[in-house]
Amino acid sequence: MIVSPATMVSLTSRELEPGDQMSDGPLAEALHPVEIRVLGSLIEKQLSTPEYYPLTMNALIAACNQKSNRDPVMQLDLDTVEAAIRALRAYELLAVRTGPKIRKEKYAQRAAERLEVSARELAVLCELMLRGPQAPGALRTRCARMAEFNDIETAPLALEELAGREPPLVVQLPRASGRAERRWAHLLGDAPVEEGAGQDIPSEAAPARVAAGNDPIEELRAQVQDLAEAFRALEQRFDAFRAQFE
Repeated sequence: MIVSPATMVSLTSRELEPGDQMSDGPLAEALHPVEIRVLGSLIEKQLSTPEYYPLTMNALIAACNQKSNRDPVMQLDLDTVEAAIRALRAYELLAVRTGPKIRKEKYAQRAAERLEVSARELAVLCELMLRGPQAPGALRTRCARMAEFNDIETAPLALEELAGREPPLVVQLPRASGRAERRWAHLLGDAPVEEGAGQDIPSEAAPARVAAGNDPIEELRAQVQDLAEAFRALEQRFDAFRAQFE
């Protein structure tokens, strides 16, 4: 299987402004894509590597710009991340940790408190924020590193809980052409759009297990993509290590 690389997005340093007004989103303002990346990166590191959390500025920038588990891949500079931090603090989604025992300012997410979500729901939101729309099968595979997702019904149930909020935090997108399973997207930013939507596949190609959020093709696709990204990251680390001796 050929895995398409994530799209590289270059963002120059600029002052960010809050996003457009949302009529049906969970926040008063739609978050800018950079704000979503910063917030999602903080959530991911808290859930997957709590021993290194909260994050320093350098660690946060590295998390935002990492190539694995990101779509699109971004290249954010200090000024851009600082502007996003200011906006997220205004939305009460981010806190700055300081104190006599903290040598450098550290940053922590407040989305769990602000949105009142469980650890599993937070993990689902995080994956949707960092990688865009995904099917329940792919989410179950990818969220397992941040919370317990052992049961095949865990991801669909978390999505239903998030969608049942008032206002909802996620939405199920129309089925895209060529996909057996409908994907889900978060509602923290601009209204999501599913590419190629509106062309349903034949019913025989979408068995009952897909409706239950257990499409093996989507899960396999997610696993292959994750392995490919991990391999590329390992290659880059090895090249950097080898360069020290050349």
